[in-house]
Amino acid sequence: MAEGPDMLKIWGRTTSSNVQAVMWTVGELGLAFERYDIGFKFGGNDTPEFLAMNPNGLVPVLKDGDDGEALFESAAICRYLAARYGSDAFWPKDPAARAHVDKWAEWAKLTAASAFTMPIFWPAVRLPEKDRDPEAIARALLAFDRLLGIAEAELKRHAFLAGDDFTLADIMFAHILYRYYTMEIERPSRPTVEAYYAAMTERPAYRTHVMVSYDSLRP
Repeated sequence: MAEGPDMLKIWGRTTSSNVQAVMWTVGELGLAFERYDIGFKFGGNDTPEFLAMNPNGLVPVLKDGDDGEALFESAAICRYLAARYGSDAFWPKDPAARAHVDKWAEWAKLTAASAFTMPIFWPAVRLPEKDRDPEAIARALLAFDRLLGIAEAELKRHAFLAGDDFTLADIMFAHILYRYYTMEIERPSRPTVEAYYAAMTERPAYRTHVMVSYDSLRP
């Protein structure tokens, strides 16, 4: 693992799932950081200063040192941290081995997380009950469970999503599982994924940065 930075600076609230993925990465890598509450009820993401760092006005944003470039997009930030500070097991240097991990990281972020956050978490938690569509949520849960079936098959073969080692793919996937397994919804049984999630909850960085109450997001 490379020598850590003097101090990472991270803009983003703890209740953002994208911020949680970045913070879990930071925690697993043991990096020093300062984090600033930005976005949602905190505001601050529409100021000229913030928009100069991320013209999209979204969190997270990271700077690695005072002179570092402002980085946005959570997956890009996580890849940067993994490449600069991660071990070869966490983010392999060999292009083929890295592509294997990255394949599952992309699947987790773009396929699994996308099928959970907006179709399930948002309407079931963030919308007032009168505005919810239970049938649409039920359909989304079935679609998401099919994706969990893909993860289930992989996790039956090895302890982590991309193999025998904990990697960036696990961060991209397991950061959504805390919300999935603590929401008041009916979930089909996926014993291997459930055991994997239970193992994640034993990781100190997961407990600190991902197992964060989302009650403040409720209407």
